[in-house]
Amino acid sequence: MKIVCDKNMPFVQEAFSTLGDVSLIDGREISAADVKNADMLIIRSTTRVDGRLLEGSRVRFCGSGVIGTDHIDIAYLRSAGIQLVTSPGCNAVSVGNYVAAALLWLGGEYGFNLAGRTLGVVGVGNVGSQVCRFARALGMRVLADDPPRQRNSDDIEARSFVNLERILGESDIISLHVPLSKEGIDSTFHLIGSEQFAAAREGVMLINAARGAVIDNQALCDALHAGRISHAVVDCWEGEPCYRDDLLRLVDIATPHIAGHSFEGKVNGTAMTYRGACAFLGVEAEYPFTLPQPPVPLIDTSAFQRSDEDVLRELVLRVYDIRGDSERLRCATVSDNAQRVKVFNAQRASYPIRRQFESTKVRIEGASSDLLAKVDGLGFQR
Repeated sequence: MKIVCDKNMPFVQEAFSTLGDVSLIDGREISAADVKNADMLIIRSTTRVDGRLLEGSRVRFCGSGVIGTDHIDIAYLRSAGIQLVTSPGCNAVSVGNYVAAALLWLGGEYGFNLAGRTLGVVGVGNVGSQVCRFARALGMRVLADDPPRQRNSDDIEARSFVNLERILGESDIISLHVPLSKEGIDSTFHLIGSEQFAAAREGVMLINAARGAVIDNQALCDALHAGRISHAVVDCWEGEPCYRDDLLRLVDIATPHIAGHSFEGKVNGTAMTYRGACAFLGVEAEYPFTLPQPPVPLIDTSAFQRSDEDVLRELVLRVYDIRGDSERLRCATVSDNAQRVKVFNAQRASYPIRRQFESTKVRIEGASSDLLAKVDGLGFQR
C-alpha cells in the first residue's frame, strides 16, 4: 500500500509506515502525479483536495490532520467514494492557549486587568469552548454566540448563548472561532464588517483565530484607523497566504495562522488520522504517540506582593511567547505580494516547537487558593 503524507506532520512517517510505504512531500507541493498510484492521502490545511488532485488516482482514504474542511471538496470525495477523516478538536487547546496568551499580553502591554472584563466568543465548538474555559480561569465574564449549536443542541451551555448584537454591544474583547462558510443562514463570510464595527462598543478589542474572511479586512483597517477597534490580534488573514501589510502594521499581534500549531495539536492531528486509517483498514492501531520533554518543563516563581494576573502572565508568556511569533512575521514582511506569500508559508512550515500549558509544571511560593484554581483552570501541572 502506498501512502502519501504531508511531511510537516509530526510522527507521520513512524505511524503510517505500520500500514504501508510512506512518501513524504511538503503539503503545499503535493500534485496529481504524486498521488496517482497512492491508496491513501494524509494532509493538513495546506493541500487543496479536489478532483484536480485526485481524479484518476487510486486514493480511497483521505485523512486531514486539522479540523477545518474549506480546503477539501467534500462533495467530490463523496461522489468518488473516497473516505474522509478529519481531526475535530485536535488543536482546540492550542488555540485556547493562543487566545489566553494574547489576552494576558494585551493586559500587560496596555495596563488593564482582564478579571471582570467581558469576552465575547463567537463560535463555541471545540475551539470556542476551550477559549471560554481559559477566559473564565482568568476571571473574565464570558458571552457566547453560536446560532447553529443553539438551534440544534439541548445542552445547558447552549441555552445561555446570546446573539451577535449583544456580543457587539457588551464585549470589551471579541474573539472569533467560527468555520468559514459562504452559504446558508449561518454563512460566516464577512460576518464582521463595517456594520458590525459601527454597532460594537467603541474601543473594543478584537481577536481573529478562525478564518481570515470571517472579517472584512478592509473594514477592519478602517475601524482601526478610526479608533472603533482599539487593539487587534490577527492570526488568520483574508486572502492568505497573501496578507495585507497595511493591516499587519495596524494590529498589535500579527501571526501566520499558527494559533493551532502547538506540538500537541499537530500530534493529535496525526494520531486522529492514523487511527481513522486503521479503522478504515480494519486493523489495530499500533503506533504509540509519545511526546518528548518540553522546552519549559518547570517554572518556579513567587506570588508575594504580586497580583494573580501578573503571576499568570509570567507563566503563560514563559511557555508561549506570542509576541515573538508576531515579531518574526513583522521582521520578515516585505512589500511584494509574491514574497509575502513565501514568508507566510515558510514561517508556518518552519514553526518552532511550542508546547501547551499542560506540558509545564509550576511551583508558586505564597500562592493563594484562588490563584492555584486559576493555574489549574489554565491547565498547568502542579
